[in-house]
Amino acid sequence: MITITNLKKQFGETIACDIPSFTVNDGDVLGLVGNNGAGKTTLFRMMLDLLCPDEGTILIDGINPKESEAWKPTTGAYIDEGFLIDYLTPEEYFTFLGKICNMPQSEVEERLSHYEHFAGGEVFGQQKLIRNLSAGNKQKVGIIAAMLRRPKVLVLDEPFNFLDPTSQNNLKHLLTSYNKEHGATVIVSSHNLQHTVDISTRIALLEKGRIINDLTNTDGSAKSQLTDYFGGE
Repeated sequence: MITITNLKKQFGETIACDIPSFTVNDGDVLGLVGNNGAGKTTLFRMMLDLLCPDEGTILIDGINPKESEAWKPTTGAYIDEGFLIDYLTPEEYFTFLGKICNMPQSEVEERLSHYEHFAGGEVFGQQKLIRNLSAGNKQKVGIIAAMLRRPKVLVLDEPFNFLDPTSQNNLKHLLTSYNKEHGATVIVSSHNLQHTVDISTRIALLEKGRIINDLTNTDGSAKSQLTDYFGGE
């Protein structure tokens, strides 16, 4: 469970986050949606201890990331290319992650085999450095890396960016299956409303750093409310 209490972050006169109270339950697939500047990435960065709140707390299973690193073994995340080591090949990068997690190479390879379909023949075995991959394939490397340890909590910022339509559909299936098979909590931000509706059990609508609506998304029921908010037919 993730609990947010009196969380605030401000940059100059701009309020990036102002959330009095919010809870993400175990097993939720939570979609965060909002226009540019709504505060989605800021919230993720505070959750992952990459940015310090001005006030308030985020607790992951009762652990404050500011005070302890005990949340890290159960949390996987990909925010942007800064998470990658781009002078390695994907295989070298995954091997490195396995080593720091005390995971035998045989287990790394077994787990990677589950992502071959998503990788689409463009990530594994290409003998390319990560920095020489396309933006879409870098995105795949980051997502696979975030899922490699089979984390209890998975956080992905705009994961559908740069992916072609086939890879986007594969990712939707991958995230939905991962949530069901492992009971994991999955938190995804995206500008793609349809993809968010397709995978989420719950959707939080952010505006200027505030959660203005917390929508249950049973069988895509949140779509009409999101369409009303963002406009469109």
